[in-house]
Amino acid sequence: MEVTAAEGDLKVEVLDVTDDSRLVRPGSLFVAIKGEHVDGHRFVSQVQGQGAVGVVVEALSANVPPAQGKSTFPCITVPNSRKALGLLAARLHQTPSSHLTMIGVTGTNGKTTVTHLAKSLLEDNGYSVGLLGTVGYIFGSHRRVASHTTPGAVQLQAMLGEMVEEGADVAVMEVSSHALAMDRVAGCEFDIVVFTNLTQDHLDYHSTFEQYFLAKQRLFTEFVGNTQKTRPKRAVINHDDPAAAELLKACRIPVWTFGIHQSGDIQAEHIQLSMNGTTFSVKTPCGLLHIHSQLVGEHNVSNMLAAIGIGLAMGLAPEVLERQLASVTNVPGRFERIQEGQPFTVVVDYAHTEDALARLLAAAKVIKQGRVITVFGCGGDRDPGKRPKMGSVAVRESDVVFLTSDNPRTENPDVILQQIEQGIRALPVQDRCPYEVIPDRAQAIKRAIEVAKPGDFVLIAGKGHEDYQIVGTEKIHFDDREVAREVIRQRMARA
Repeated sequence: MEVTAAEGDLKVEVLDVTDDSRLVRPGSLFVAIKGEHVDGHRFVSQVQGQGAVGVVVEALSANVPPAQGKSTFPCITVPNSRKALGLLAARLHQTPSSHLTMIGVTGTNGKTTVTHLAKSLLEDNGYSVGLLGTVGYIFGSHRRVASHTTPGAVQLQAMLGEMVEEGADVAVMEVSSHALAMDRVAGCEFDIVVFTNLTQDHLDYHSTFEQYFLAKQRLFTEFVGNTQKTRPKRAVINHDDPAAAELLKACRIPVWTFGIHQSGDIQAEHIQLSMNGTTFSVKTPCGLLHIHSQLVGEHNVSNMLAAIGIGLAMGLAPEVLERQLASVTNVPGRFERIQEGQPFTVVVDYAHTEDALARLLAAAKVIKQGRVITVFGCGGDRDPGKRPKMGSVAVRESDVVFLTSDNPRTENPDVILQQIEQGIRALPVQDRCPYEVIPDRAQAIKRAIEVAKPGDFVLIAGKGHEDYQIVGTEKIHFDDREVAREVIRQRMARA
């Protein structure tokens, strides 16, 4: 670990590492991090009184209080305390990533589906796999609700350590741009890294699209070096995405590209899409595959190509991949069909970016029999720049749209809806479908299902697997799937 200065007696036993002053106990090493709202350096004096055995602080921080005259109290100064936290947490848990095959998947959309497919493929071939991602943290008998797509450094290293203790071989992770920018994966060495795509999201945090890309690029440059392990590395990159060219130049390990529209090492051909599933052929470095999948939509062809890349990099035979991809039904909240015997299709999906919504609507238009009816909103306290764009794509590619609330958080839901409408009103009337604004999400879902006719396709987008809605600072129970089922049952009972 890079150290700028070290003071005091460093010959002390560390029982715990934390960046949360509230969790400091006797034996803790406290790492002071300057956060968005609170600067941990303010608590350096406080944690000494709580029994901390030392502190790690960031160079040039103006908020480091004096060490209360304790000349022997350990104080270590580093250039980047976020990175130090990950390295120290990894060390505390005996560097667990060195004992696991680490698979990291990054990109704006598709991470959850790719990681679930990879987990399924590998487990069916005898691997013990831990999964960390948006839907949850799953390993062994443990199922935990995800606090973030990629957990914080301390929690991440603790869970990787538990995986090793329980005999896991592989960790499959969604690696978010936030996690990379904040060094949450510091202390991890990845073996297989995957890039799905790059479209606008999280610019409230990253400021520019270039910064967003550079954060994701770090997975292919900084976290794949052979420092702990000797096994061969492999990157799997979506050649259809415009960012691929720059990523290929920067990547420091061997690459397989995959593509539908652009040529790739893993190339899809003869794609046939229907509501019942997808068939296609795949040219790969290991031979030809013929895929018959229950997953729907061209976007899922791309997701399966990424999973095939992971499987081949792990040494799975093409015929094994064919057999197992045929058995996968769906991923929670990802193009999840709600079936209560109704004469129209209802799908719930997590799509919450312009690109994800466009891909879903493209899939719906290929397989629809009647109209496409879309229900969606945008989250509060998040990138506002994507709101008009999502409104525009929704009314261009649907037949009827219902604008509603997503997770408004601390923003006024009406203001969010007005920003979505800006993108709609910017279009000529002839280029947009009819739409209604219904801020109450349950009422919007009810209205969409009530107006659906036989053969129509109702898409409820934005929340997917989430079983809550955040209004203000309150988290209340709300599940699109439950609401849709209840409304369908009520409608069917009246029929």
